[in-house]
Amino acid sequence: MMTNASHPFGRRRLNIPSTPRTGVAAAMSWIGMTIVAAAFLLPLVWVFFASFDDQATFTTRIPKIFSLENYRAVLTPDMSLRPLGNSLIISIAVTVIVLVCAVLVAYPISRYESRFNCPFMYIILFGTCLPITAIMVPVYSLFVSLNLLDSTIGVVLFLSATSLPMAVWLVKGYMDGVPIDVEEAAWVDGASKMRTIWQIVVPLMRPGLVVVAVFVFMGAWGDFFTPYILLMDPEKLPASVAIYNFFGQHGSIQYGQLAAFAVLYSLPPVVLYTLSTRFVGGTYSMAGGTKG
Repeated sequence: MMTNASHPFGRRRLNIPSTPRTGVAAAMSWIGMTIVAAAFLLPLVWVFFASFDDQATFTTRIPKIFSLENYRAVLTPDMSLRPLGNSLIISIAVTVIVLVCAVLVAYPISRYESRFNCPFMYIILFGTCLPITAIMVPVYSLFVSLNLLDSTIGVVLFLSATSLPMAVWLVKGYMDGVPIDVEEAAWVDGASKMRTIWQIVVPLMRPGLVVVAVFVFMGAWGDFFTPYILLMDPEKLPASVAIYNFFGQHGSIQYGQLAAFAVLYSLPPVVLYTLSTRFVGGTYSMAGGTKG
């Protein structure tokens, strides 16, 4: 009779090797994470304290007297209000255009089988790898020929085109998770194709669309190179380019005003991220969405 130890399907005692250096490995991991966290947090600490310091320098220090003078200096139409407004207009317009186009492009790829789907997706993936600097010279020539240079609409269209490939890739993945049964039930009830997309499919993939919207908004909000090259009028420049004006003004840098502008510039992305968490973490039940 075979025992458990000798039987090939019997239970055996697992010989898990001991890890005497677990404490050392955990300590090294915590040290590494602390160094990385400090590398990210120290610049933020400097920005926060320098924004309330009238005599701010490039060193991190707690101000002796917290003052709002730096915020009063930058909260003017020319220094911050107009650039921030331009950034909001550009970022929101790019986000809306990209989301609408991404849904319309991803739907046929997700719902219809075709031998061209895979090559098309690889082409889209290749489009996400192209650096903006590599194509800026022909883009600049194209904008000159189309009379779109120094045009906010031109910048919005270009940023939308550069953000669309990654957005299509992400939206297609989220759309694959929506069962086709709910669409068929809507078709049986007389809904059209477009009505099914916007009233059935899009609400069910809302958490994914929120992720894509945040991704696109952040990219447009922080883009410096594109508006710097394609916009000439100072009144049309977004905040990502306007912050460059604080470096080297009159041969010196106003560190306090630069920090205050950086705080104001960071508020919209932080607010957007905070609001998006309530949608990303939500779940949507599709049970009972189809007829038996």
